[in-house]
Amino acid sequence: MINKNLTISTFIVMLFISLSACHTVNSNKQPAENEQANMHSAYDDSTLNRTILPVLMPYNRIIDPAGKVISFGDADDENHSMDVRLIPGSKLIAVEDRYGITLIDTVQSKVVTRWTYKQDARYRGLTSTYSGLKVLKTVNQTQIFWSAAAGKGKDSKSYVFQAIWDGEKINIKDTFTFKAEGESPLALPNDLAINNEDGTNFLYVVLNGNNQLVKIDLSTNKTVWTKSTGVAPYGIVIAKNKAFVTNWAGPQAVDTVNRETAGIPYGKAYIDPKTGATARGTVMVMSLEKGEVIKEIPVGLHPNAIISSADEAFVYVANGNSDMVSVISTGSLQNIDAIDVKLNPGKKSYIGDTPNALAINTDGTILYVANGLDNAVAVVKLGSKAATKGTGNNAVRGFIPTEAYPGGLAVDGNTLFVTNLEGEGSRINSKEISKAGLGGEVAEGSPKAYNSHHQKATVSIISIPGDALLKQYTQKVQDLNLSFRQQIAQLLPRKNVPARPMPERIGEPSVFKHVLYIIKENRTYDQVLGDMPEGNGAKSLCIYGDSVTPNQHNLARNFLLLDNYYASGKCSAEGHQWTDAAMVTDYVEKSVRSWFRSYPHVQEDALVYDGNGFIWNNAADHGKTVRIYGEACAVHFDNKLSWTDIYNNYNAGKPFVFNNTSTISRVRPLLSQNYPGSDEHKINEQLRATAFIKELNEYERKPGDQLPQLMIMALSADHTVGTRPGFPTPEAMVADNDLALGRIVEAVSKSRFWKNTVIFVTEDDSQAGWDHVSAYRTTGFVISPYSRLQSKVSKNYNQTCIVRSIEQILGLPPMNIIDATALPMFDCFTNKPSDYTYQSLKNRIPLNKINPQLSSLKGAPLHYAQLSLRPEYDHIDGGNDDIMNRILWFAAKGKKPYPAKLAGKDTDDDDD
Repeated sequence: MINKNLTISTFIVMLFISLSACHTVNSNKQPAENEQANMHSAYDDSTLNRTILPVLMPYNRIIDPAGKVISFGDADDENHSMDVRLIPGSKLIAVEDRYGITLIDTVQSKVVTRWTYKQDARYRGLTSTYSGLKVLKTVNQTQIFWSAAAGKGKDSKSYVFQAIWDGEKINIKDTFTFKAEGESPLALPNDLAINNEDGTNFLYVVLNGNNQLVKIDLSTNKTVWTKSTGVAPYGIVIAKNKAFVTNWAGPQAVDTVNRETAGIPYGKAYIDPKTGATARGTVMVMSLEKGEVIKEIPVGLHPNAIISSADEAFVYVANGNSDMVSVISTGSLQNIDAIDVKLNPGKKSYIGDTPNALAINTDGTILYVANGLDNAVAVVKLGSKAATKGTGNNAVRGFIPTEAYPGGLAVDGNTLFVTNLEGEGSRINSKEISKAGLGGEVAEGSPKAYNSHHQKATVSIISIPGDALLKQYTQKVQDLNLSFRQQIAQLLPRKNVPARPMPERIGEPSVFKHVLYIIKENRTYDQVLGDMPEGNGAKSLCIYGDSVTPNQHNLARNFLLLDNYYASGKCSAEGHQWTDAAMVTDYVEKSVRSWFRSYPHVQEDALVYDGNGFIWNNAADHGKTVRIYGEACAVHFDNKLSWTDIYNNYNAGKPFVFNNTSTISRVRPLLSQNYPGSDEHKINEQLRATAFIKELNEYERKPGDQLPQLMIMALSADHTVGTRPGFPTPEAMVADNDLALGRIVEAVSKSRFWKNTVIFVTEDDSQAGWDHVSAYRTTGFVISPYSRLQSKVSKNYNQTCIVRSIEQILGLPPMNIIDATALPMFDCFTNKPSDYTYQSLKNRIPLNKINPQLSSLKGAPLHYAQLSLRPEYDHIDGGNDDIMNRILWFAAKGKKPYPAKLAGKDTDDDDD
């Protein structure tokens, strides 16, 4: 039995003792066995609505940072801080945030000034790119350089900004503009370097989209040269009169015969055929005079941040998908060392720590590494092989706790400055927004409400700890990351243990042989189930209640109601990584809210995937049969067909001709070509449900039990397409989705496989609505003969808990550090099966209730219909979420005033 360090139980109990009241699970629950009790942590009995540190994130991580935290940003935005630099000769730091530049007084711990793209009409719509902030101090000026971009193709904009800090405000002095070239629709400048060469300052700009490095003479602002790099170049440092550029996706994919390649919009990269993830990372060494390539050095996967030692003898590279730092000798141009920066290293360690930012002390002996998914900075003593003044071997001395996803570092003497990409998560509520004057007054008596696109940016100021304090910090990081569960995940199965619905150890038998995992789109708990008095709902926020979603209500009542279940991300581009892989990569986190290269909800961007791939990889690698229905694929059909054409043809029994494609070779043989991919509004859900039920019936007719052991299904019409003419109304599309879910559950429950099948249902995220408990709270369902609890379960579960539960049932090891620390959903099952079978309920909303044409509309209905026609809404998860939220509210509530305080301002809407 694993004995947890006493500090974790004491710490977490104290942490959550002041949280809101918890709910007691149903009386059918079996008494907790010791094994289950060993996995329990006090946070499991909390909600996510705490707004004062420490706070809990919806992926098994507690945030309780060292040092001081400074938060900033407009309450109506989803703010992220990304990079940080010192302002020489002052007490200020400059912070690159998603919407501009912020200067912070580090002594008074307050924002001095902030410049945003909203302040100048020429730059509205831009967002800052992944990283690349630089400060140049001349005799007379302090200049700040950073990159920003927006749009695609002819509407694309790519700038490097040159601003002046005059002691009172930030003024834009100049901008450098870059045009898209080759396959890229966006030049996408990122990291920068400024180098003085014979008295002249030159600016080096990495163009992540164009796969180029540009050199600019700052005395004339003219381009000296533009040269090709590897794929998706990210970082740059200049050392020993050479430029070192990290290629996020590795070298150019020129050998397409002997190696597998795939798209990373834009272009192609070498990939691992098993996972689809990029297979190589490199650092390109280039001359400064002419930009000639001197050498391309192999490093780890997803090389991102790069820095040099002060004496320029060594270059250090953070490898986000390899959890280590590469050390390059600038003399030999060899990759001479690799520093493992995992929180829990070793042969049985899990991937996912995700180093993505670096800083080094002045004498070059201590390297600081920001580990994104550890929410910590690793403190590394550099050895003699990796530093001029280093001694002995490299050694990770310890870890310093930060806020969520540290992504930028700077060090000044004994102080460390950290930008936290996720900060404290989406915790701004409607009343805070109202107090800021950003949405009118909150109606008296209305609940606080949360939406995933409202959060503050944060920066940590941390005094560098001595050895004793660092030891305490390291233990605290272990505790905050629930590391004890990683040990439990590795316990060997016991012999002669009876089969249970949820085995207590991985590898012990389950009563289930089959898992159906259904992923839906974008709803919050309150939007759908907020009208259920049995749960912790807010009826005032419910727009798709029992009259629209009778099956989801019926399933919740007849199996179990999860009213404390959370999405782990804030949007679908993150959401499908959390649902499919139980983690996100550095590429996903650096892209959040901007999505310059892709919006990867369909899994067609190799940079999105972590090194171990997805749940289907895990299952197939361990001998399980897998079938994918509509997830991780694109669907192709005659686009001249309308929604009504396809629906009428379906009702008439006419076949629908289509083809699903995937960029991941491992997915292709697992993919059902009978079930259309989900990323298409025109295809109704009944067609999909019928396709699955037909396959299910075919499996029933086969001898033995040939039903796949893991089935992953996308069911996405509850996303809706707003009030777009020619498409069903939002409530009709939600009803279509609800009926399909009900029919699928009914078919499985009446099949011969029901006795050993469990169905997990989740939304991919909760971005398209509001919830009074948390921005992350969404609907989840656990359906099986052993789940007929007919009561609510209020354990704190999230998407990674579903993934871990699937692994636990099928006997699969965790894929990464996040699902290794997730809590299996023990409370969702009893040990006694029910003979109940589900009967789906008919839709109460006509599925073909079509939005009217523009010619019949005027006023607000016309305005929202025109917004719904925007091309970015052509596919699932396109377009502005806040605008879509307004469209859906109007469609459901009519003239009832829109609660702008819940979702911020709509700059395109003057009719509120």
